[in-house]
Amino acid sequence: MCGIVGAIANRDVVPLLIEGLKRLEYRGYDSAGIAVVDQGEVQDVRRVRRTGRVAEMEAAAQAEHFTSQLGIGHTRWATHGGVTEANAHPHISHGVALVHNGIIENHEEQRERLRQLGYVFESQTDTEVIAHLIHHYLKGGDDLLAALQRTVRELHGAYALAVVSRKEPGRLVAARMGCPLLVGLGEGENFVASDVSAIVQATRRVIFLEEGDTADVRRDSVQVFDNDGQAVQRDVHVSDVSLASLELGPYRHFMQKEIHEQPRAIGDTIEAVIDNGGFSPQLFGKDAEAVLADIESVQIIACGTSSYAGMTARYWIEAITGLPCAVDIASEYRYRTVVANPKQLIVTISQSGETLDTMEALKYAKSLGHDKTLSICNVPESAIPRASRLVYYTRAGAEIGVASTKAFTTQLVALFTLTCTIAKLRGRLSAQQEAEYLDGLRQLPGSVQHALNLEPQIIAWSERFAPKQHALFLGRGMHYPIALEGALKLKEISYIHAEAYPAGELKHGPLALVDSEMPVVVIAPNDSLLEKVKSNIQEVRARGGEMFVFADADSHFGESEQVHVIRTPRHVGVLSPIVHSIPVQLLAYHAALARGTDVDKPRNLAKSVTVE
Repeated sequence: MCGIVGAIANRDVVPLLIEGLKRLEYRGYDSAGIAVVDQGEVQDVRRVRRTGRVAEMEAAAQAEHFTSQLGIGHTRWATHGGVTEANAHPHISHGVALVHNGIIENHEEQRERLRQLGYVFESQTDTEVIAHLIHHYLKGGDDLLAALQRTVRELHGAYALAVVSRKEPGRLVAARMGCPLLVGLGEGENFVASDVSAIVQATRRVIFLEEGDTADVRRDSVQVFDNDGQAVQRDVHVSDVSLASLELGPYRHFMQKEIHEQPRAIGDTIEAVIDNGGFSPQLFGKDAEAVLADIESVQIIACGTSSYAGMTARYWIEAITGLPCAVDIASEYRYRTVVANPKQLIVTISQSGETLDTMEALKYAKSLGHDKTLSICNVPESAIPRASRLVYYTRAGAEIGVASTKAFTTQLVALFTLTCTIAKLRGRLSAQQEAEYLDGLRQLPGSVQHALNLEPQIIAWSERFAPKQHALFLGRGMHYPIALEGALKLKEISYIHAEAYPAGELKHGPLALVDSEMPVVVIAPNDSLLEKVKSNIQEVRARGGEMFVFADADSHFGESEQVHVIRTPRHVGVLSPIVHSIPVQLLAYHAALARGTDVDKPRNLAKSVTVE
């Protein structure tokens, strides 16, 4: 959610800021703006903001001839205050301009205090109080960094901040607590950003700020200070994000590109397993063997699509390892009274590694004494992996589309790898079974490609879905979470209301919704529950419902006016949920195309959810 980019250089940074904001559009936003310190005789802060897309703000900046060697930019996803230009960032207070990701919980208290000090508020945001507080301390004699450090000590909540001032045109200061922020290192120029993709066109060398850090960024130097204000050295990392991964290439949308990248992403994610010749705890970290061999249960914590990956993994973990497994939505786990078990493995799943609810749930688990923590994540060096004892990176590559696709299927691969590793350590995975599972993983990219080849048939289905307002998705066993994921994808990007149920629950209420205008999507692989699913299909058919069945080649479904069937080439056993994820992704994508929605930037949604 929201995006920050800032730059200080010996060249015009306005094109850098705008290009950076364009690369952050995927995170979700409803307004954009930049502020620069004017390099003219009378140094002042100039600002341009617009609701809508970055391109509209860019046109305004060009029309007003914005140029500067120091500036900050922001894409906003509204929380406090509506989508208006007055609420858009950057916010300014008497020559101090700042951008902010996160939420300030004590903003009302600070707002009242600042009003009594004579400050006038122009927006409804929580952010404006930060600008006024910084100016208040500048007025009292502090320099810009000291004013920022004093200000953040008075803030409760989460923030990533980048600040400039007309009085100090040679520096850019930043602070981070609970929201991601990094510093990019160049030659004679330096940067700040909430995501490396915003600055990868200028540098790959980055410093990830830690919780409570502040930074003083100048053209030729960067100093980082910890939560106590002490100067510290943070490691410099070289990002492996490529410009090519951030470009559309021959595809219409990033979501389409990322759906079709899944064979490669899955292959990259399992590469270490295949190269190792088996399931090894070393895949998860240097002390993983000691951790994983000494667990009594598994607790998975995640949000959204990642939680559906966790729900699928529960079937694998309990069946293959013999351990009990629970799955919690992170925003619920962190606020309920949890019965802690020090021998429980806490598994957090996050594409970005910065999901605030998941991060806070991990902190809560650790506060209860859980030290057996493992993160499954797609972004190296992000906050959640850094806070976890063990980690498995999914190697899906940059995922730009808001609706997750390749991150989901690679999370499933990672969770299956974890399952088999635990089972092997517990003596529940024979050499023959391990060889069979490894062979299944080797064949998985090809099976996913076969599923992608069903796209022409799914396009035909999508045209029937486009006029609908509602849909039901059904699945059983480990395919029930895939039904949930299919429903989520459809409503995320096509805005068709969709719900998912275990097929056996149909007769317990949802059947009342079924009529000729309610399409029913059924995930029906050729497994032990197939006959049960067929019985549930008859319940729909008897009520005049129209069914769209994703089956395996040998499932023996008969087609009719009411029953449409698309068959994947073959059943792939325990890995079937991964293959069956592909058709529901394609269905959602093409239904959205048919309805003319903004596939990569669905309304009201953001990619990296860093607020509660």
